[in-house]
Amino acid sequence: MSQDSTTDSPKRKRRGASVMVWVLLAMVIGGLGGFGVSNFGGGLTAIGSVGDRDITVNQYTRALQSDLKAFGAQLNTQISLQDALKIGLDGQTREKLVTTAAMDGEADRVGLSVGDIRVAKEVTDIAAFKGAGGTFDREAYRATLQNNDLTEAEFETGIRDDLARSLLQGAVTGGFAAPSVLTDTLYTHIAERRGLTVLPLTEADLPTPLPPPTDADLKAHYEANIAAFTKPEAKRITYAALLPEKLASTMPVDDAELKKLYETHRDDLVRPERRLVERLVFGTEDEAKAAKTRLDAGEAFEKIVEERGLKLLDIDLGDVSKPELGAAGEAVFALAEPGIVGPLPSDLGPALFRVNGILAAEETTFEEAKADLTVEYQMDAARRAIGDKLEAIDDLLAGGATLEDLSKEQGMELGTIDFSAQSDEKIAGYPAFREAATAVQEGDFPEAIALDDGGLVAIRFDSVVPAAAIPFDDALEAVTEGWHTSALRKALAARAAEVKTAVEGGTSLGAYGIASVTPQIARDGFVEGLPPAALAMAFTLSEGAVQVIDMPDFVGLLRVDSITPAAQEGDDAAALKGAIAAQVEQTYARDALQLFASALAMQAGVTFNQAAIDAVHAQFR
Repeated sequence: MSQDSTTDSPKRKRRGASVMVWVLLAMVIGGLGGFGVSNFGGGLTAIGSVGDRDITVNQYTRALQSDLKAFGAQLNTQISLQDALKIGLDGQTREKLVTTAAMDGEADRVGLSVGDIRVAKEVTDIAAFKGAGGTFDREAYRATLQNNDLTEAEFETGIRDDLARSLLQGAVTGGFAAPSVLTDTLYTHIAERRGLTVLPLTEADLPTPLPPPTDADLKAHYEANIAAFTKPEAKRITYAALLPEKLASTMPVDDAELKKLYETHRDDLVRPERRLVERLVFGTEDEAKAAKTRLDAGEAFEKIVEERGLKLLDIDLGDVSKPELGAAGEAVFALAEPGIVGPLPSDLGPALFRVNGILAAEETTFEEAKADLTVEYQMDAARRAIGDKLEAIDDLLAGGATLEDLSKEQGMELGTIDFSAQSDEKIAGYPAFREAATAVQEGDFPEAIALDDGGLVAIRFDSVVPAAAIPFDDALEAVTEGWHTSALRKALAARAAEVKTAVEGGTSLGAYGIASVTPQIARDGFVEGLPPAALAMAFTLSEGAVQVIDMPDFVGLLRVDSITPAAQEGDDAAALKGAIAAQVEQTYARDALQLFASALAMQAGVTFNQAAIDAVHAQFR
């Protein structure tokens, strides 16, 4: 696809806001359109074009924001535009819009379109445009589009384009059939099963213990793996910190305030007797009585729960107090030990109550809680005191004060750290500190940084500390551990080779340790402790083969006990073959559509207006 980046592309014919249905609906339902994209000025109305169809700034903004939200939802976090640009998300968004514009252009060329009745049906079926009665509400329609910076004509043109494009896509992607040879080959590969025996080996399985390392062994390991014993390049940073835990012990304590704090925690410190209770509700009193009779005769409570289509989790009330059970509380709490009582009234009808445990009343007196309350009180006071100093610290920094000045005037604690991604000092455990330390550069002025525990820190870049090997004596503990790991793996691999020879000679694999047997497993299965790569290896071996597995996290042996070819008949086989065929056909259709759209775009010609793209990106900052 050729792309010509320009700063001023010619004006193109515009049929309206042609965007994919999912973008439109996401915008409408999620309120994505109220982003303020109408203030570009300077004639920047399109970020590019495909043939004579513009890709407008509004289309790009909405699509990019939708993609940002969708990608953030996958990661369960918000993602900034800057991060999205680094991974090329903006390019993917533009590529989708190019595909859409190319398909719309082709639909125009061949005269594909839909009538007003079909467009009206699509619009009136959108839930966001329905009123309280569940029917289409024109005022809701008008207001929603206005809030999203769209006119009715623009939105309806977009719907019409989407429907026409769907017809074209159907023509391109329809009619593909998966070749039977391919389907059968994939099915045979996927449905094959193997029976395996796995024998892990540990240090306890060695005939003789590992000898202790000599100084020469350790120095040789140190030199051969020097990268593992090298401190990375770091930033030497001086910091001034005010941390609540440091300040807390200096905070005066008021007993009257402690008693107020005790009262706020009374529900946690003074707990009445409670019961672990399950409640099984019935439709009528007679049903509940009949169930109680069966229980008294020895039937299992679980069986009756299951008969009612429930699970124990569905009827579990957790630990409850007598008042929480209402009218049933007295009878339930009259039980001196676990048991079943009822029928008793409940908010949902007559019920049987099973008591599974009795939790005695607990009371932590003020004197017993005083030490913990004092710590909480002083920490809270320290946070407030630090907050009170924030303005003064900001003023001092703005006036050119050094971190040493802050230490003298505000009682901040000075410290130095050689910071890198591997830093594990306490101050580096604060996310805000790590973020600031990662970003700080030579010449940056210190500023107050709020920490998540209520503390404050200000940092200064001092110098770059080059990467350097840790002296052998300082790294001795890590070197010893690394030597032991390496030596043990070599010894276990040698032992595995010995066992393999013995097993191939007729000795039982189980004679060398506790072996795990898996009668039937697929390629995507799981054997506890066995790396996925080792399982993949098992499917390359012949029946009866014994293989030494020598991997960082696993050393041992694997034997293929049986190979069960894929069943060619039966409902399960037919269902899996059908699923494979459908996936193959979808892949063919998707690839065909992509190739078709790419060819259309290349034929029509694609241009991008970088100034308009940059203007859109600026709106996200």
